[in-house]
Amino acid sequence: MGEMDIAFPNLGIYLRNVPEKFTVFGFDIAFYGLIIATGVLAGILMAVHMAKVTGQNPEIYWDFSIYAVIFSVIGARIYYVAFKWDEYKDNLLRIFNTRNGGMAIYGAVIGAFLTLFIYCRIKKQNPFQLGDTGVYGLILGQIIGRWGNFMNREVFGGYTDNLLAMRIPLAAVRDHSDITPDIAAHIGEGINYIQVHPTFLYESLWNVLVLAVMLFYRRHQKFHGEICLLYLGGYGLGRFVIEGIRTDQLLIPGTQIAVSQMIGILCFVGAIVTDVTVRCVRRKKNSASGTEETSKEN
Repeated sequence: MGEMDIAFPNLGIYLRNVPEKFTVFGFDIAFYGLIIATGVLAGILMAVHMAKVTGQNPEIYWDFSIYAVIFSVIGARIYYVAFKWDEYKDNLLRIFNTRNGGMAIYGAVIGAFLTLFIYCRIKKQNPFQLGDTGVYGLILGQIIGRWGNFMNREVFGGYTDNLLAMRIPLAAVRDHSDITPDIAAHIGEGINYIQVHPTFLYESLWNVLVLAVMLFYRRHQKFHGEICLLYLGGYGLGRFVIEGIRTDQLLIPGTQIAVSQMIGILCFVGAIVTDVTVRCVRRKKNSASGTEETSKEN
């Protein structure tokens, strides 16, 4: 297997010489960064489109996106560095070098939601309505952005021989600590590649499903913020399962608990509890309102 090849043998797909970067006027441009940028732009356009569909002012979303992108990137980097601190504490300048990856999606999500509430407070907008519209773009950006991991040959799981099993050359693996004993045990004599779960692909496909459900449910939502809850619960559930397969987990210091798994399950449970609670409160208010109206009529 060539050093730049990627294969999905059980699908009969063999990709030769898949580059990680290309050169323009002497400058190297990483496909990782280009794909992330494409995902960001597509996400903004998606949010603007949904604003038009729902009769909102799309200019609000163009304005909000400027702040959301900046603080999402900062949040993604802070999150990653915080849980990989031992790798950065002796060379703090490395924190600013993101050319080889080192961004965490949950950090971006946290940054985006914090920006949302601050922005809406300043601009006097409804954060739940803005969030409902913005999360369509957020998850589309995640769907596209995960393919940056494909170009970097990273974010994979343990050994598998399932239908979607992926092979990548050993020489292309950026961090050999991601190669678990189980993966290594399947590297036979004369074999120069590993065969693993393509967890980046699993997450991208799962997010396509979550986005489809969000779009379908839009006409049935009962209150502002419910699409946000659907996103948080749906993505959280998928991330909880997929994170358990990955070999590059960010762990809570002093434990063997993957922080993204913990956040994922909390988002899933929290979304369900919040949705049920809001529905119950609304039902009681509606019932009380109906009773009061009946009394007045009598």
